[in-house]
Amino acid sequence: MPEGYVKVVLKSGKDQSLKRFHPWVFSGAIKKIYGQVSEGDLVEVFSNKDEFLGIGHYQIGSIAIRIVSFVKAEPDYNFWKTKIQKAWDYRKSLGFDKKSDTNVFRLIHAEGDGLPGLIVDFYNGTAVLQMHSVGMHLIREDLVKALQEVLGDKLKAVYDKSEKTLPFKAEIQPKDALLFGTPESNEVLEYGLKFKVDWETGQKTGFFIDQRENRLLVQHYSQNRDVLNMFGYTGGFSVYAMQGGARLVHSVDASAKAIDLTNENVALNFPEDERHEAFTADAFEFLKDIQNKYDIIILDPPAFAKHRSNLPQALQGYKRINTRAFEQIRSGGILFTFSCSQVVSKERFREAVFSAAAIAGRTVRVMHQLTQPADHPVNIYHPEGEYLKGLVLYVE
Repeated sequence: MPEGYVKVVLKSGKDQSLKRFHPWVFSGAIKKIYGQVSEGDLVEVFSNKDEFLGIGHYQIGSIAIRIVSFVKAEPDYNFWKTKIQKAWDYRKSLGFDKKSDTNVFRLIHAEGDGLPGLIVDFYNGTAVLQMHSVGMHLIREDLVKALQEVLGDKLKAVYDKSEKTLPFKAEIQPKDALLFGTPESNEVLEYGLKFKVDWETGQKTGFFIDQRENRLLVQHYSQNRDVLNMFGYTGGFSVYAMQGGARLVHSVDASAKAIDLTNENVALNFPEDERHEAFTADAFEFLKDIQNKYDIIILDPPAFAKHRSNLPQALQGYKRINTRAFEQIRSGGILFTFSCSQVVSKERFREAVFSAAAIAGRTVRVMHQLTQPADHPVNIYHPEGEYLKGLVLYVE
């Protein structure tokens, strides 16, 4: 290791999680920092017995250090390029370099790919970066160069969508911007279906790639059914339901812009198809009076809790919205219900949904238990990476 890395020593007993390769150091675990450190700096972490534990990016907040290597290493350009190459090799093993019907996938999934603080989504030639740590922001030029080298001609452009995800305390005032190339198209293919992606002003990086396989499951069950897609965003579930032969599909979102994108995506795939109708409405209000109208209801709300302090309210929110759906869905209907809140565990989500079923007095069977797809891998030492939870429920 070169000279100059600040040394961080942990309190006695606080080294066990790092010895089990968990990539986070919480601020309360730190005993002493030797030297001056700024947000985004690389630091070396040691146990109270002076054992080397790892090197990572320092940041202000509850998660104080995100480990990028558990062995002594020099995080230079080749270090980052090797990690990106491994992430791409993994996606190639999933077939994403050869799929003719799908050109949208997650290329880098933060801790799941050993790159905590970094998300990269691939949209038909354009890589959209979303950085959640200042450390990643500071090396973005190296990341862009490495992406170009690793992906070659497959990469046409790189867009940075980190303005709203980088810590505000860092005072770096980032701006969303094109970092390389020119996007050739914002239209992507997913299982042969077409979608317009708005990575500049849309939510997240523009499209909820993590629901790809779950959308396909909705398609499987939609034949001759009336489908309600709540919190529809850009209409992904709606398009798949139509592809599956649904009798009618209704999309609901509180955002008029999202409804416009939904209608655009439906028209891209099913022009002049009268089976679809979209509504700009509050989800809880819309669900008040839909008695017996739908055979399938999809609940995919935004994260009800982004911090542990919001967990009780979030669980109440999941219970309320699911109770409404259980009360309203037709007998023999199927409820697809999800949580994307990282702080809501699988167990707590299930408890909220099962409580809702009991309140509604419905007999319910669990058909499927869902999670994120393989291009959103979970580091086995970092269970928090399994953020997407879903249940498919048959309601008598």
